[in-house]
Amino acid sequence: MPLDRRDGIPDTIAYLRADYPKPAWRSHRNFGELSAFWLQVHDHLRAHGAEVGRLTAAFREGQVDPDSFQRAFVPALNQFLQHLNGHHQIEDRHYFPKFRALDPRMGAGFDLLDADHHHIHDALLAAARSGQALLDAVRQAPDARPAADRHAAEAGQLLALLTRHLADEEDLVLPAMLHHGERSLD
Repeated sequence: MPLDRRDGIPDTIAYLRADYPKPAWRSHRNFGELSAFWLQVHDHLRAHGAEVGRLTAAFREGQVDPDSFQRAFVPALNQFLQHLNGHHQIEDRHYFPKFRALDPRMGAGFDLLDADHHHIHDALLAAARSGQALLDAVRQAPDARPAADRHAAEAGQLLALLTRHLADEEDLVLPAMLHHGERSLD
């Protein structure tokens, strides 16, 4: 079930979702600092990706000059890509193995999320390349619009994949934290 062709994960994978519906997460007795932090990180990733998209759109629409665009775009894109890559490394190396050991039934879900990470990483690299090409075009070409359009498409694809992945990951991880308790992940 590839990330770019799904609209959620099935109940057979997110088997705890029905017992722990999203509207009740924050009021559950096992919702603690780790659960709140996980959701906060995901919200920040969504916001960072959207900000890069807004900056690119403003440049494409002529609302910002090339120098101002570069000053805002470079740190925004770098921060977003580094945050996303770092977040996935922490999950892959630390949390996902702990969840697998905690409840082997979750293995199929983490196999799916791991495959997502690879797909997202490829999209991340494409967005980084198109972002660099955009910066090169801004510095060298009289019309950087084609490079801006390419980057908007690449970054849009990355954000679409990331948005789907984060929602699916939350559907798997947060109910598990509520069910097993956060201390089980220490």
